[in-house]
Amino acid sequence: MKAVAAAAGALGLVLISSVPANAAGDDVLFAFSDPTISEASALTPLGDGLYATTNDSGDSGRVFTVDSRGDTVGVTHWADDPVDVEGLAPAGGNRVWVGDIGDNNSVWDSIRIAKVRVGRGERTVSPTVYELVYPDGPHNAESLLAHPDGRVFVATKDWGGGSLYAVPRRLDPDRPNRLKEVAPVIPMATDGAFFPDGEHLVVRGYYSATIYDWPSMDRVGSFRTPDQEQGEAIGVTRKGDVVVTSEGIRAEVIRVDPELVGEVLGEEPSSTADPTADPTPDEAEPASEGDGGGDGGSTGPIALVAVAVAAYFLLRKRK
Repeated sequence: MKAVAAAAGALGLVLISSVPANAAGDDVLFAFSDPTISEASALTPLGDGLYATTNDSGDSGRVFTVDSRGDTVGVTHWADDPVDVEGLAPAGGNRVWVGDIGDNNSVWDSIRIAKVRVGRGERTVSPTVYELVYPDGPHNAESLLAHPDGRVFVATKDWGGGSLYAVPRRLDPDRPNRLKEVAPVIPMATDGAFFPDGEHLVVRGYYSATIYDWPSMDRVGSFRTPDQEQGEAIGVTRKGDVVVTSEGIRAEVIRVDPELVGEVLGEEPSSTADPTADPTPDEAEPASEGDGGGDGGSTGPIALVAVAVAAYFLLRKRK
């Protein structure tokens, strides 16, 4: 069954990649002018026209603050030798969570997150670093999310379908903190973010993004992301606009067509969850099935596996 799920995910990726690249309403906000921002793997809107981003593996531990023209106006140095920084998430005010969560070979015993100050100016900080462990062994991950209520989540980047894990509300700096699995998410997730209403979140892959209800984690729908070199980052502004960017020098930050996102949210299915309930992720029951990127149709397992092999060679160079 895992092989079939993986193949279904691959089929979804291949089908999505055949859709026309950009929606007419996509808007290029700016391009990074700083050539040292070469592998942007996260994007967090800070408000007041500022954005935070970070390079992934190979860079030192630093977070860039960029203005609405694409110029770097601040750099926060927080670590000398992170393993593979892949995610950022809002932490309130002028702070962000940084996720040293990449593990391409799924071999690390633990991952790390830290809350750091960002904004205009250059600074060096020594934040408390929290160690996290998965309940079911190592995973690769590139997505760090934070609910407006402050709860932090990690979404794994797994071929057959990832999972959303909740970070404990109370973190112990002196020992590993155990993550809690919440629900399945799309395969090959590269980033994610909550909407400001706290009732939806979006998880992206290389070619599309999927919106989920919160806390039911029912799938609302998907939309095509703009065509970029290697789309690995997504964020949601305080106004609810979805913004994306890519690896590559002078990569563009693009606002996804609001009508496209609005159409997906407008197709929201009725939820079976009690609308008055607001359980924490510890109380939320994991969904019974992942979206998996497939449509559950009549395509046979052999055909799906064949598509999976083809997609593997297509994506093998992507981190």
